[in-house]
Amino acid sequence: MFSYSVVGAQLYVGDMLFVMITFLVLMWLVKIIAWKPITKMMQDRSDKIVNDIDSAKESRTKAADLAQKRQAELDKTRDDANTIINTAKQNGQRQQEQIVEDARNEASNLKSSAEKDIEQERQEALAKLRKDVASLSIEIASKIISKELNEDDQKGLVDSYIEGLGKQK
Repeated sequence: MFSYSVVGAQLYVGDMLFVMITFLVLMWLVKIIAWKPITKMMQDRSDKIVNDIDSAKESRTKAADLAQKRQAELDKTRDDANTIINTAKQNGQRQQEQIVEDARNEASNLKSSAEKDIEQERQEALAKLRKDVASLSIEIASKIISKELNEDDQKGLVDSYIEGLGKQK
């Protein structure tokens, strides 16, 4: 009934209307059933990607901050270690100087003590020698007085006293 003829084919308005309504219903069903879930899934995926990118940027920023903090702590630790080493070196140098100074003082004290001891022993030896010479002189004088000596007697007397001195030591 309603038909149009196009070169070699006929078009029916009812068929066209049915196909058009069916197409519109199909599009509406696709929109309700498939389009919304697909667009929602695509939007969720897009949001997840954006969140992952933001999270990665945040993690990278945190990692950079942490690396800077650790580098600062490492630098501070190195500075502290250098300070401790320098302090230890200075203390060691001071102790070395103190030990050397103490050793010099002790050596000086020992030297002066030894000099005093030597001087005292020298004085004691001189006193003993004076005493021995005095007693020896007295003995010689008493023997000379008691007896007039000739040259041979005098020589013999001196020799005997020298031998006596050798025996006393």
